[in-house]
Amino acid sequence: MALYTFHKEEAIVKKFIQFILISSIVFGANIDQKTKSMEKMTGFFNMYWDKTTGKLWLEISKFDQEFLYVNSLTAGIGSNDVGLDRGQLGNERVVYFHRVGPKVLLIQPNYSFRANTSDPNEKQSVADAFAKSTLWGFKVDVDENNRVLVDATDFFLHDAHQVIPKLKGRKMGNYKLDKSRSALYLPSTLNFPNNTEIESLITFTGSNPGAYIRQ
Repeated sequence: MALYTFHKEEAIVKKFIQFILISSIVFGANIDQKTKSMEKMTGFFNMYWDKTTGKLWLEISKFDQEFLYVNSLTAGIGSNDVGLDRGQLGNERVVYFHRVGPKVLLIQPNYSFRANTSDPNEKQSVADAFAKSTLWGFKVDVDENNRVLVDATDFFLHDAHQVIPKLKGRKMGNYKLDKSRSALYLPSTLNFPNNTEIESLITFTGSNPGAYIRQ
């Protein structure tokens, strides 16, 4: 009934939709236009540094293709007892980007449980039985020919190494990330054909610092 009710306005709706599409093509910025004033870093995932806003943009075109995501500490606290040492590797994850409408999700499949079979139905049943982890969600800012541009600044400045819970677990105090004193560290933010490296300077503030933190 609803389809017939709106049938008379079909032509008007089509014209309106057509106008929106034309407007998007004429006025909508593509990736080159959006990033024309930024520094481009070409590599495994193209990146764009906006020095005016302090943001790092990520161009994503490899959807549903797995890659390795690793985080590490480039500088430690200076005490082995705390367990946050220079050069310490964090989690090594197999992940992939998945597009869902206006969002791009960074997903980690569960490879702790796999079906050792060539039967796709059996593989799917095992995959469905054990949940994946969605590590982050990005908002699509520019969409152009199966390529999207997202603001990845917050992702690169979050506590990926789990410093806060580690300090709390060692009774070294209660901390939180201070975004106002955190930033991308450009000298060590590099791009290559087979890997992309981002380094961040992250500041934590808190109370009740432990003995090793006060040293």
